[in-house]
Amino acid sequence: MPTPSAAALPIRRLTLRDLTACADLSENRGWPREEHKWGFLLTAGKGYGIDDPEGGLVSACVVTRYGPHERPDLAAIGMVLVAERHARRGIGRHLMRHVVSAMDTVPLTLHATPNGRPLYEELGFKATGRAEMLHGRFTPRGAEPRVATRAATAEDLAAILRLDEEVFGSDRTPLITRLPAFADQLRVAEEDSRITGYAAAWPNMDTHVVGPLIAQDTRTAQALISSLAAHTDRPLRTDIDVRHEELLAWAKERGLASVAFNAVMTYGMDELPGDWQRRFAPLTVAAG
Repeated sequence: MPTPSAAALPIRRLTLRDLTACADLSENRGWPREEHKWGFLLTAGKGYGIDDPEGGLVSACVVTRYGPHERPDLAAIGMVLVAERHARRGIGRHLMRHVVSAMDTVPLTLHATPNGRPLYEELGFKATGRAEMLHGRFTPRGAEPRVATRAATAEDLAAILRLDEEVFGSDRTPLITRLPAFADQLRVAEEDSRITGYAAAWPNMDTHVVGPLIAQDTRTAQALISSLAAHTDRPLRTDIDVRHEELLAWAKERGLASVAFNAVMTYGMDELPGDWQRRFAPLTVAAG
């Protein structure tokens, strides 16, 4: 039976019922299964997929919208995958064109691997930044920043949401309010009873991913990472904006090694909104 052309493959919305199929697709492409992350993204965002007639998914991705529910002002695309046996047939291009069209005039962003970047450039995305992935066991070294940090409480949520919107540049309440259930740790930094930063560590296979990481300055970001590391025995992983050179050097001195670089790309805008100087790491590269 001949393989249908990419344009003939129907695209549908994914739900939590597709969680196993999404994890299988990740595994097929050599990624970790990441059921925990897939579940979070399919709940907070919108999944799109193409069914394989022989079972499972041919392709999938997730779109996370930010801002007013009816009129989002930003959306992030992530987890773009095509099954190995269907690769290089234009299916990823077909799915991405559908998503870009569905989002109409909403500005878009994504983190692109070197392999994926040519496709996104072909679709009109432009590289506007760069992030460096770090991974390893964090080992304290010398005197750490003297910044007060503590576990976040329910009473902190309103302040966290205000700070997050100010720094991120768009309201992402649906994601941030899910952090206490999604993450193993959620911590805040304080100065004169005012929250000056926050960070989460969420489980991903055998690691804890640090993100989001928002802080008023590098010292505060360092203190938050140190406090998260002190409460886990897992290796850490995070994706840091390469403009934060001081934080990157500090983390590498403490055991985190560079794993990869991804391009931060945008569509329909020249650069990401918000304040990059206080935005150190995304919640996950799939959602910004």
